[in-house]
Amino acid sequence: MYHTILVPIDISTPELTQLVVPHVKAQVSLNDTARVHFLTVIPIFPYYASLGLAYSPEAPDNEMIRSEALSQLTEAIKPFNIPKSRMETHLATGSPKDRILGLAESIQADIIIVASHRPSMATYLLGSNAAAIVRYAKCPVLVIR
Repeated sequence: MYHTILVPIDISTPELTQLVVPHVKAQVSLNDTARVHFLTVIPIFPYYASLGLAYSPEAPDNEMIRSEALSQLTEAIKPFNIPKSRMETHLATGSPKDRILGLAESIQADIIIVASHRPSMATYLLGSNAAAIVRYAKCPVLVIR
């Protein structure tokens, strides 16, 4: 049984979040003391640039972005129906895979449950973040498609 469950949420793709809901609920139902940590990561500009995305000369309002991301995370986790006393939300900025792995280590996650995009030729089997999480995590990783 898993006591500390980390669930990274990509707030830009709600359809992926829906895929992990039944798997998280199943794990939580197996253990009355399980605690779920939901994490969303706001990528920083260098991360966007590495993906070939456009640069905007205007500096974004970081506090507004963080507030909106937290609001979207709160909405995204409602379908999980987990009591507030058994969950925690986290918001980080940076490389998604690095922040996910860092939080997993700091909370001593027993399992990471992550959704993955359908692969393309560039990623072949798993999305790049999911692949890195599987490769470098120090705990089991359940990848949902």
